[in-house]
Amino acid sequence: MTITFAISNQKGGVAKTTSCFSIAACLAEKGYRTLVVDLDPQAHLTMAAGYDPDNLEKTVVDLLLATGWQADWTGVRLETALENLHLLPGDLRLAHIERQFAEQEGYEYLLRQILEPLSSTLAQDGSIQQNSLGAYDYILLDCPPSMGTLTILALTAADWALVPVQAEYFASRGLLRLLDVIEAVQKHTNPALDYAIFVTMFDGRNRISQRVLEELLQHFKDKILPTPIRMDTRLRESPIAGEPVILYAPRTRASQEYRALTSELLGQIQSKELA
Repeated sequence: MTITFAISNQKGGVAKTTSCFSIAACLAEKGYRTLVVDLDPQAHLTMAAGYDPDNLEKTVVDLLLATGWQADWTGVRLETALENLHLLPGDLRLAHIERQFAEQEGYEYLLRQILEPLSSTLAQDGSIQQNSLGAYDYILLDCPPSMGTLTILALTAADWALVPVQAEYFASRGLLRLLDVIEAVQKHTNPALDYAIFVTMFDGRNRISQRVLEELLQHFKDKILPTPIRMDTRLRESPIAGEPVILYAPRTRASQEYRALTSELLGQIQSKELA
């Protein structure tokens, strides 16, 4: 079955887009067919994959405006530098449709409907059913740094919310507000939504970073992925090359940490399935 992740944090600058692209690349490296979806009007994920959002004929916006199964997928999915990893790009128009959807009844389910043709489902006889456009194993949604309608769309469409938390005091406090939003989505539009937390921009020499990590591990236990992502200049360089860090600098610390983090995430998913 296809598993969809929404990478979300209302605070900017927490390596959300970097983490989305890096985790997706690690999944693709393991042989999983993976799709990343850019839902941020800034379109940083699209640019990190090597595309100029201003020069694309079609993006996710065109699918959202076409309403679900009527969407024309021709030419909208793009290849990336990594085999098994595709991009559904975004553009600045996302900011406009976010305001438009806020007044539209039932908008919360629109992205879920759009992604259905790309998902595999479990049939009643236990077999895996492939849908019309070829199924992905994993779909990752890069949310904007806000709790607006685009984030609600993503959380409603997702099986898991992945929450990057910077290892500093105010970022960890903002986590509680995001968890309130996740709880509201669970109550109203997506009762099956689960979540996992991971720490980014970690500085082991900094006492605050160490303390925040220790407190998160203590309070969230099975909800937090143990491997923190430390600062690495290669993470800033790889978007310029239009490549995920594991392809741009495969042996660096950041690449190894994202590989470890992805393995931990897969382990958490498997543990839930076995429970």
